[in-house]
Amino acid sequence: MSQSSATQQTASVNRRLVLAERPKGEPTASTLRLETAEIPAPKKGQMLLRTEFLSLDPYMRGRMSDAPSYAAPVEIGGVMVGGTVAQVVQSERDGFAKGDWVVSFNGWQDYALSDGTGVMPLGRNPQNPSWALGVLGMPGFTAWAGLTKIGQPKAGETLVVAAATGPVGATVGQIGKILGCHVVGVAGGPEKCAYAVETLGFDACIDHKADDFAQQLVAATPKGIDVYFENVGGKVFDAVIGQLNPGARVPVCGLISQYNATSLPAGPDRMNWLMGQLLRKRITMRGFIIFDDFAHLYPDFAKDMQGWIAAGKMHYREEIIEGLEQAPEAFIGLLRGENFGKRVIYVGPLTA
Repeated sequence: MSQSSATQQTASVNRRLVLAERPKGEPTASTLRLETAEIPAPKKGQMLLRTEFLSLDPYMRGRMSDAPSYAAPVEIGGVMVGGTVAQVVQSERDGFAKGDWVVSFNGWQDYALSDGTGVMPLGRNPQNPSWALGVLGMPGFTAWAGLTKIGQPKAGETLVVAAATGPVGATVGQIGKILGCHVVGVAGGPEKCAYAVETLGFDACIDHKADDFAQQLVAATPKGIDVYFENVGGKVFDAVIGQLNPGARVPVCGLISQYNATSLPAGPDRMNWLMGQLLRKRITMRGFIIFDDFAHLYPDFAKDMQGWIAAGKMHYREEIIEGLEQAPEAFIGLLRGENFGKRVIYVGPLTA
């Protein structure tokens, strides 16, 4: 195994990004290390997968930490975890053949072995294969299940969604409009807010960077908030909580504002105040882990989403960044909110 400066995928070497150290706060250039290794050979019951696209997602920051969580951390020296779209290079497993496209969990590397566990076939010639990491994959499924099964929106209700132009938030808001809700997004900057309204069809979008953000949110939700889809936490949640109506539902999907935090935020302890809000207003707040809680509903999601896409009711925006070696910097930017849409690394193409 050796450190690598290789910038192209080949048929002879497996490039892999491994966890070099556990970050304190924001990940840095030294958090991950690019190495090369031999390409593994599949045994009976296995197949060799070549990564074409790598998904970048906020949950990966939690895997860099060894703090207690719902999933095991990446070990120091271990390949960074991540969802991928890959092609079968060699198969010793029934049901998969060379050239098949699949959704897999290769992690941040060119090649990986799989016994088929957790692998979803995409066929021989899928259209927009990278979408299986976004609107047709985990982020889209997260949006659909979190909103419909926990948020339970009703026509005429007000839905607020944080990180409104990210892959989850954008999907939540569009599903909310399909279901007849008044949808208000929260995003960072006027360009993202304009996109949420003009392209995604939100009724309004508030820039959380504005000095009067909280006042703008109140003005945009004159009937209060019935469903708040939480992706961010921090000051956005602070502004939302007072606007929640009796019986409001809060699916808690993520807290990206806190992922790099090394301590609790400064200020008075507001836990009793929050608990009082939950009690008096009978608010339901539920966290969820999509495949742990709702995996059995994936076929229902796929049917709905494919129908909405075919009918032109769903818009989807991708940022495709070329090169595995670009993944660490792109991930740091994702945690800072620099992405505009779903951020994907194009790991291929295969070269000689």
